[in-house]
Formats: sequence, C-alpha cells, structure tokens
Amino acid sequence: MKYEHTVSGFFIKRPNRFIAHVEIKGKEEICHIKNTGRLGELLLPGSELVLQFHPDARKAGRKTEYSVIGVYKENAGFSHERQLVNIDSQAPNTAAYQWVENCCLFQHVSHLRREVTFHSSRFDLAFCENEKQTFMEVKGVTLENNGIASFPDAPTLRGVKHIEELCRAAREGFGASLLFVIQMKGIHAFTPNEGTHPEFAEALRDASRQGVHLMAFDCLITPDSIQIDQEIPILL
Repeated sequence: MKYEHTVSGFFIKRPNRFIAHVEIKGKEEICHIKNTGRLGELLLPGSELVLQFHPDARKAGRKTEYSVIGVYKENAGFSHERQLVNIDSQAPNTAAYQWVENCCLFQHVSHLRREVTFHSSRFDLAFCENEKQTFMEVKGVTLENNGIASFPDAPTLRGVKHIEELCRAAREGFGASLLFVIQMKGIHAFTPNEGTHPEFAEALRDASRQGVHLMAFDCLITPDSIQIDQEIPILL
C-alpha cells in the first residue's frame, strides 16, 4: 500500500494513546497516532518519525493535520543501522488484502472480502481458495528484541477471542489462517509474547494443534509504502 503526502518529524512526547507532540519543520504539532499500542521502545524523545499530512483535514473536520505512520528505530538489535518501523495499525489489513489478491501462495482465490462476520466475531479477511471458504485474521507486529518479533505488546482479550473463533472455524471445516504482519525488515523469527500475555501464547499453540494455519511475514518498508515480503519462522 502507498501513502501520499509523507513528511518527517521528531518525537517530543505522547500525552495519551491517541496523540503525539512532534516537531515538524521547526514547529511543534499535535499529531494523531495510528496505533494505540504501548510503543514504548519506539516512541523515544528525539526519534525521527514519518508522518502523513492530510491537506483536507480541516475541511473534513479532523482535529489533527498529521498522522504518525512510522518511526526510525536507532541501534536496532537486529542491525547496526537504524530501521524504519511502520506503526500504522490499519496498514497490515490493507497490505494483507493486496498480498492475498496477488500472492502465488494462494491458488484460485475468489470472493476476497474484508471485515466478514463469523458467529460472534468479525475476521479481517475472507475468501474462497479452490472453492473452500477461508477466514483470515491479521495482526500487525511492531515489537522486536534482538531480531525476534513478538505479539502482543499488551494483553489482548480480543486477540484471544479471535484465535478461539478461528479454531471454531477450523473445526467446522472452513479454512482458518492467522497472519502476523511484521511491520519491518531484518527479523529472524516470530514468537508470541508469553511474558506479556501467556493466555494468548497458549491460545496460539492450541490453534496450531487444531489446524489453524499460522503465518508470519516481514515487510518492505519505505517512508511512503508497506508491502508484505518474506516468510519468517514461528517459534511457539
């Protein structure tokens, strides 16, 4: 997926989950953060950010003219150079939709849709592959330590529910997939963040046993784009 009107800035502070104060062209601006996760290892004072400028913000009734979509991580554990990490929580779903639509990993895909209800949950994607109805949940990943990506960065009861519903879909004979979109490059492996949410980690292991297809892919990241790239090993 592509962004328009991207600019750079420098992080100052984050008074709440939704906004950040950012220095842009020498002026302090209040910007929307497109991610409600903790991001404590990324949003550090002075960090260089990538932002999207919304030229029609005031006409559209937006309170902010800029959205934070990426951050350069200095001295990353997986590289001697800084790495650009996309932190737009909406981007993985769009990138996954484009990937399923065009990826040779999936064969004879039809009826690709977004936000599809299944029992008491709503999955990010649904499609028919070789005429078999398949549901896919997509999770964006921004947390990294020494080249290992992990999810979640905070407890997520909603995430556990999604896994349980994917297991139910698999038991009922549907295709069921969980895709972790790692919003950076240079990752060696993915693992559930058991220390932060052990219930999620156990649910993920149970899903693997019940036939849910678990996948993790890194992304090619530029200041104005994100594209799913290479598969990453999952360590359960």
